[in-house]
This record gives sequence, structure tokens and C-alpha cells, in this order.
Amino acid sequence: MPELIEPTVELRDSWLESSHEWGDASQDGAGVWEADDLTTVEGFAVWVERLRRQSDDSRALAPDRVHATYWWIVEDGNYLGAITLRHALTDRLLEGGGHIGYGVRPSARGRGLAAWALGEVLDRARKRGMDRVLVTCDDDNTASAKTIERNGGVLEDIRETWLGTTRRYWIEL
Repeated sequence: MPELIEPTVELRDSWLESSHEWGDASQDGAGVWEADDLTTVEGFAVWVERLRRQSDDSRALAPDRVHATYWWIVEDGNYLGAITLRHALTDRLLEGGGHIGYGVRPSARGRGLAAWALGEVLDRARKRGMDRVLVTCDDDNTASAKTIERNGGVLEDIRETWLGTTRRYWIEL
């Protein structure tokens, strides 16, 4: 049975295996762009702690940043993917990134993990007092579009954004 957990250094080896599966592709929802050096134990630990601290709404952030909570999708001690809930939106996130980002490692796809994780995070967003969230995906990502629609996503539009051609969905909570 999968579960959502806070990022942890204990899953470093499994996370690195997943990273190799992704190759040059972006690991949506994982916050990898926040990382300095994930090849060392120390660098990985610094990155994990940075992800965990970003969820603390009392911490000051740079003006272009928002607080976000990161969870890892884990089953039987294996890292399968990640999902992020951004607590607010900047203009840039409103255009293309949305409140929620997620990604499932290639070898774990096709099992409904993204739909399950999205449903779990929608419940957590509701508990935070959010009344609706924006979830986006690449226009050509049919699997992600179906995942969002299964979770109540209503397509607002498809537009060119800093991410490329992007489908923008709102989900009422």
C-alpha cells in the first residue's frame, strides 16, 4: 500500500535509482531544482532539510518564492515519486505551475499512483483551508490530464506559458 511521507535521507538510494530512470527529464513535484549536490550524502541531506523547511509558513522566503509542502510517494521502503502542495501562487505559478505538482518514476507508472496521491493532497489542501487549487500539465501529457480530470479538475484553458503549451485545471475543494 503506498503512502505519502516527508522527504527523508533514509530513502536516498531509492531516490537516486529513480533519478536515473528519469534521465534528463524533469522530476515534477520533487523540488530537484532546489538541490545543490545530490551525489553526496551531505548534499542530499541539505536538500531534504531545505524541502522540509519550505513548508513552514512562519519562515521568511524570497519574494518570488512560496511556501510548499513536499511528500514522497513510497511503498515498501521504495521511493516511487513526489507531490508538492504550494500554499499560495505567484503570478508565474498562476500562469503555469499551479498549486500542485507531481511526478511518478517511470517504472512505477500505470498503477494509479498519481491519481491516488493527488486525491490525498487535495484532502490536505482542504484541511489547510484552501477552497480551490490550480493543477497544470503539459498539453501533450494525456495521462496527467486524465489524472487531474479524475480528481475533479475542470479545464480553464490551454495556453503558452514559461513551461510550454500548458493545460490549466481548477479543482474546487
